[in-house]
Amino acid sequence: MEAHLVLGNAGLRVESYGSGTQVRLPGKTAMEPKIFKFGTPYEHMFHNLALDDAEYFSRNGVLQLCRRGAAVKRAPNRWQDTPTDVIQSHAVVIAFEERIYDAVIEDLQIREPTEDFKPIHVICLDTKDNPQEAALQGQVALDLCWRLEHAADEIDERAAEIIDVFQQERIHVTPIRILYQVCYL
Repeated sequence: MEAHLVLGNAGLRVESYGSGTQVRLPGKTAMEPKIFKFGTPYEHMFHNLALDDAEYFSRNGVLQLCRRGAAVKRAPNRWQDTPTDVIQSHAVVIAFEERIYDAVIEDLQIREPTEDFKPIHVICLDTKDNPQEAALQGQVALDLCWRLEHAADEIDERAAEIIDVFQQERIHVTPIRILYQVCYL
């Protein structure tokens, strides 16, 4: 959600998605996550968790996560449930975890190709899932997105080079593993 905020505040068109079967939020134990269906409004999640144990979910940051999500969009969306024409409107997709990157690529590979057969640049900026790392990687993502945005008309020809140069520059500042693949839809 941090990257969604940073990129959106910079004026870039942003959509965010989950790729699992359900929305899983940290529960009181690792074995008992709080589970919601995709499409459940963040506001509903917030109230449900606050009724369950407001003090605990405030202390572990989950209520703040729901509040922040609600400020960005109504409810979480699932990538795999998104229509192909909407997916095809994206030139670049950035995942922040390798498992999500893999799920996006797998989904793109099993979708029926469209008549246009457009390239979609799928990038993974592998990030630890914590607030400090998210804030840092939101800025890293913004830097990369501006570079790709400046190559807009030539993105298909230049994306691999831009990503390679970006990774070489970033490795000395914030070591980050970048995965990249072009898929066609």
